[in-house]
Amino acid sequence: MINRRQWLYGIGLMAGAAAQAGTPPLAGAEEESKPQRKPLDISEYEPTSMLHVRESRVERARFPAIDFHTHISFSTRAEKGVQLAPEREYLGTPQECLSVMDRKNLRAMVNLTGGYAQGLAGAVAKYDRAFPGRFYTFTEPSYSRFKEPDYQKLQAQAIEQAHRDGARGLKILKTLGLYLRENITSGTLVKIDDPRFDPMWDTCGQLNMPVAIHISDPLAFFTPTDRFNERFEELNNHPDWSFYGADFPSNAELIEARNRMIAKHPKTQFVVLHVGNFSENLENVSQNLDRFPNMSVDIAARIGELGRQPRTARKFFDKYQDRILFATDATLHGDAYPQQVFNDKLYEIYYRFLETDDEYFDYAPAKVPPQGRWRIYGINLPESILRKVYYENAARQLRIAGQKLGSYAMITSIPDFRSASVNSAGARLSVIRR
Repeated sequence: MINRRQWLYGIGLMAGAAAQAGTPPLAGAEEESKPQRKPLDISEYEPTSMLHVRESRVERARFPAIDFHTHISFSTRAEKGVQLAPEREYLGTPQECLSVMDRKNLRAMVNLTGGYAQGLAGAVAKYDRAFPGRFYTFTEPSYSRFKEPDYQKLQAQAIEQAHRDGARGLKILKTLGLYLRENITSGTLVKIDDPRFDPMWDTCGQLNMPVAIHISDPLAFFTPTDRFNERFEELNNHPDWSFYGADFPSNAELIEARNRMIAKHPKTQFVVLHVGNFSENLENVSQNLDRFPNMSVDIAARIGELGRQPRTARKFFDKYQDRILFATDATLHGDAYPQQVFNDKLYEIYYRFLETDDEYFDYAPAKVPPQGRWRIYGINLPESILRKVYYENAARQLRIAGQKLGSYAMITSIPDFRSASVNSAGARLSVIRR
């Protein structure tokens, strides 16, 4: 009988002989049993989370809400990022909006892209005046007249006329700073703090019209679209969204120009959209809010950023609860951009972020996260802050504070009716109905 030591010695001799012959032992068998690497296009990667945590579905906002940042209409003509026509293209009817609004406890929508001149007057008539208290429309600059010698005066007068036509504020797209040029669509870029716009800012302050201003995009849009870019898929799908290179200013330069402009016009209220256009750096946004008492922010299309830093975001909401406005950037029939498509699911995600402490959930109603491959966490705001964020802060900017919201007073909370079930992954699903 052969013992274990003799058996191991024999195996060693066989292996040595095989090595001398230049052939590893059992090489063919090992190669056949080795798992093969499977190629997969990243756009087809749709992983299912195995995490078992509570899931809440918040069907209606706890308080009647104002969405301060929506898009119901756009200019019928634009070139190289500059809107050139006052006439409006409407993305949907008031009835389409109202059906979703009523289901989601959304008392009012602010259409920021209302245009100017006859386009603005038409939008106000079609929405604001036809359904009082449900829609508020902002005006926009008439960049098509930028080359006229007395543009400064003309633009200030246009704001005055817009106010008479029913505009509640002024919307500045990132056209100013990133698209508008000296020859409107050619030449050098016009800076945000260009003095030719000073009369426009001052007129808004005199008329108590808030300025909703968008001056930059996510920080990743100013870096190369390569394997290190956390928004690679988004930029690869929309290469024209990149502001890296060419003659574009950096994100920091845009913010500096904006800050100079805000400092120069302390009597004008500025709502800096998308969490101050720097949601990746709430410390920077906080510094600017501390510096400028005439600055507020909205959260439109940025819960994807806020929700991946929930503890920092909660502290931010606690400190600046009087200066943060509920907003989504909702666009009717904007299915190509799920992070801002106007539908029930979008609002439920925002409510879930603000009202629950749920963990690791999608920030947009899409199979693949559209802005970056991460998920978010809720910040579970108390009622005292929710009331301000959902309604009071926007009402103050729109000068409708103290008004009743239809059948609800703005101070009234709607009681919860909860039901529970289990989702497909086995996690508990809590449905909050109001």
